[in-house]
Amino acid sequence: MERRPTVLQVSLHHPTLGPAAFANVPPRLQHDTSPLLVGRGQDAHLRLQLPNLSRRHLSLEPYLEKGSTLLAFCLKSLSRKSCVWVNGLRLTYLEQVPLSPVTRVCFSSVQMVVRLEEGTSLKAFVCCFHLSPSPLIYRPEAEETDEWESLPQEQPPPGSGEQTPAHLGFLHGPPHTRDSPLQPSPGEGTEI
Repeated sequence: MERRPTVLQVSLHHPTLGPAAFANVPPRLQHDTSPLLVGRGQDAHLRLQLPNLSRRHLSLEPYLEKGSTLLAFCLKSLSRKSCVWVNGLRLTYLEQVPLSPVTRVCFSSVQMVVRLEEGTSLKAFVCCFHLSPSPLIYRPEAEETDEWESLPQEQPPPGSGEQTPAHLGFLHGPPHTRDSPLQPSPGEGTEI
């Protein structure tokens, strides 16, 4: 009885080159359980002729998790000069992350979405490639936030005459120089 291979449904988009960027991409690629290389080099299984793409830019690597009978996959960055963004996480050279059921990847202006369909074969997997005319990812990089600004600040009720707590004085009070002594504000403790 032949086992059904795991299928990676891979959607691809390039914002400026469009489908021409993927002229050499086959609609379907069956691969053994060695790493599948993506890059512009002759040894890449998925060859893309793009500027700023390394000969070996990234790999999709199947592995067997302890106690599992299904293949799992990780994506590894192989480029020394460029980074790869995976679900908003920046990967540099030789960093890797496991694929989730839907994984969003950006590299060299390529937007790639990988959907994992589990199979029972441990000897091979299949990649099915789809070209998208429209963007797949709208925020490829992780959003940096200032958690402090998003925390609700306890403010005294308007007209109460109360001031902001002293421990926040350094954020709201006048700047101090190295030579000026720290002075407590009326009704408050020493600013730190």
